[in-house]
Amino acid sequence: MTFLSPRAGSVLATIGKLAASLLILLTALWGALALWYQLAGGVAAQTVGAVLWAALGIGSIALWWTRGSARVLLPYAGGFVLLLLWWSLIAPSQDRSWADDVARNVTGSVKGSVVTLDNVRNFDWRGDDDYTVKWEQRSYNLDELRTVDTALSYWTGPLIAHTLVSFGFADGRFLTFSIEIRKEKGESFSAIGGFFKHFETSLIAADERDIVRVRTNARGEDIHLYRVMMPRAAMRSLFLAYLDEADALKRKPQFYNTLTANCTTIVFEMARRIVPGLPLDYRLLASGYLDRYLFDVRALVPGFTFQQLRDGGHITARARAANDDPDFSHAIRRGMPGYDATGFPVRQMPRQ
Repeated sequence: MTFLSPRAGSVLATIGKLAASLLILLTALWGALALWYQLAGGVAAQTVGAVLWAALGIGSIALWWTRGSARVLLPYAGGFVLLLLWWSLIAPSQDRSWADDVARNVTGSVKGSVVTLDNVRNFDWRGDDDYTVKWEQRSYNLDELRTVDTALSYWTGPLIAHTLVSFGFADGRFLTFSIEIRKEKGESFSAIGGFFKHFETSLIAADERDIVRVRTNARGEDIHLYRVMMPRAAMRSLFLAYLDEADALKRKPQFYNTLTANCTTIVFEMARRIVPGLPLDYRLLASGYLDRYLFDVRALVPGFTFQQLRDGGHITARARAANDDPDFSHAIRRGMPGYDATGFPVRQMPRQ
């Protein structure tokens, strides 16, 4: 007994076949990109592999529609299983010919309230390809933590920004953490490549005169800086969460993922361990709007509108003007919401 007329059944079958064809087409696209980014043998082998896989997918769909039998899809299905097996065996590495600025990941140890960090980056940047390499060991007293700031660095329009988190101490020093792609020499960032195990994850700890200045002054990026209002205990926990991440990367490298393991999503996961109940939001993916998310959850300096905070924290011009200033960190904060005219933190915040 059937509840559908032959015509209705035929329409449903056609819709199902169209949906299955679209799924095959998407897996063919995914497989072609996977082969393009991961197949060994150089560009020629990658191109041939990607083209052949795409041709197998499209050809299988064409045969199915012309011959009518789903058995013609078996070679593609078998190939896709083998492709997934190959993909699962691709593992991240610690040992590649890394670009100078991500050649080392930060590591650290804690003794009481004192944190000692190895591989703190403090490059002197004269241009994006002109710099003096300098890695340092530094110690910080977590009892002297005073501020946490987040910086959003824009390089490709308003939707996407790179997220930096900076910790300020009572002695006037600032240390910035940045989760980045660990690119090899000659590589550059690719959002698509970030979906296909093309980059490992790097955790950089750096002096602000390095990591902020290279973006504004050498790479021409645009930065907005915001003071984040956190209890002292939460600041300490967030700092230590970065050390946990550093230790995890030291023990086992991880792939960067444009969607699920990027500079913003990892910071959010660390913060959520400290402040339970933070709501998920699309702005964690559209990272260029992370500042508005922080404003909406009342994490920024109270007593200001969002536009006042955004305008007051627009530090690009100040960073370029302070290029040679040894007191770079205070120079970029002068008059910013949460900081006084000398760039030092205001202790008494206005009520919201």
